[in-house]
Amino acid sequence: MQEQIALSLFPERQVFTVAEVNAAIRALLDDNFQDIWVSGEVSGCKTATSGHCYFTLKDRDAQITCVCYRGTLRYLRCKPQDGLHVLARGRIDVYEQRGQYQFLVEAIDAQGHGALQLAFEQLKKKLALEGLFEPARKRPIPKFPRRIGIVTSSKGAVISDFVEIVSRRFPGLTIRLYPASVQGDEAIGDVCRGLEYFSKTEWADVVVVARGGGSLEDLWTFNEEAVARAIVASRVPVISAIGHETDFTIADFVADLRAPTPSAAAELVVCTRQDLLERLSAMDHKAAQIVRYRLAMLERALRQQGIDRALSVLHRNIGRRLQHLDGSDYRMRDALRRAMENRKLRLRDLERRLRVFDLRPKLAQDRRRLDAADAAAINAMQRRLQQARRRLETGAAKLGQLSPLKILERGYAIVLGPDGQALKKPVPEGTDVDIRLHEGSMRAKVASLP
Repeated sequence: MQEQIALSLFPERQVFTVAEVNAAIRALLDDNFQDIWVSGEVSGCKTATSGHCYFTLKDRDAQITCVCYRGTLRYLRCKPQDGLHVLARGRIDVYEQRGQYQFLVEAIDAQGHGALQLAFEQLKKKLALEGLFEPARKRPIPKFPRRIGIVTSSKGAVISDFVEIVSRRFPGLTIRLYPASVQGDEAIGDVCRGLEYFSKTEWADVVVVARGGGSLEDLWTFNEEAVARAIVASRVPVISAIGHETDFTIADFVADLRAPTPSAAAELVVCTRQDLLERLSAMDHKAAQIVRYRLAMLERALRQQGIDRALSVLHRNIGRRLQHLDGSDYRMRDALRRAMENRKLRLRDLERRLRVFDLRPKLAQDRRRLDAADAAAINAMQRRLQQARRRLETGAAKLGQLSPLKILERGYAIVLGPDGQALKKPVPEGTDVDIRLHEGSMRAKVASLP
């Protein structure tokens, strides 16, 4: 009895690992927050090398960390950017390596005035930078198309006017309609599948994507990135004929040719019947096209039954792995930066220690002393030379005063005997002598003695 009381007072502890706790929390959040909408202002938006976009949604009182995986980001109508007020759809997930929860964004709608126009400008700028609007990329429209494909609604005036104009201009020309919704949630997929159908089968010589007029919201299907890329990817030249003449969509910019209206497209695509009559061969491939169309519809149904769900799970798993890789990349960069800083500190310390053994300062000091000694010696030698020069000049002056030549300047002359020596006593008569004057000399003969 006492043992039972002791056990009740001290129940057995239930121990979890950190990974088990995080996994349990993620499973709990997955069950309760799978498809929710969150409104807020985008802040701290940045795109990692993996292509994932990380940002924060905040309001006046709180904030939540968000991540949009690369595969989702490329198909968003409105891309996240700092300061933008958005309404984001997604699910709450747990990043187990850091033990924090985050909002996995799957769709974004801009809020406030001009949201659609903002999305339009963002996509237009993005595709222009990729060169999708360049004339050099555009394909020429066939002058004599035998078969015309058109992607539009099977109801309404667009298809009837198009068929009427083509039939009037060229009776019997083959036109194939791919019925598609041109407005609403299913419109994007319908238009893309229509373009893909004509691209894969290559049945048509030219494809026309057409819709009647409407507001910006009504025409928005043709401002979607998926539709624009489907037009670019088409193997068949595409003519866009969306709305009225004053309406411009992204599809108009990427198409190989823009027609002001669907009726104008019918006139642009059709030439005279006589020029095209020999090229008509649509009936030869009609059965094969029907089979391919049925196979495409069966493939679509199969995907809707389960493949899309499997791909979604795989996409999230891959996204988590790439997010973990992003975290490892950030940590590696931080470690590398710290290692570089430590190496710089060690290098500065070694430089400081080496300066103690540097002989260059002592050699410079000895050189300065030697230069000073050389200068002093040169100065002393110059003084001695000046003193010697003064003594020489003084002696030369004295010697000049005692020179016989000075006497000649006063009018005296020197008589030189035959031996060239100055005469100091009389010489015999008839002796030839030389008389040296101050300026010049002359020759004489002794005539008589006194």
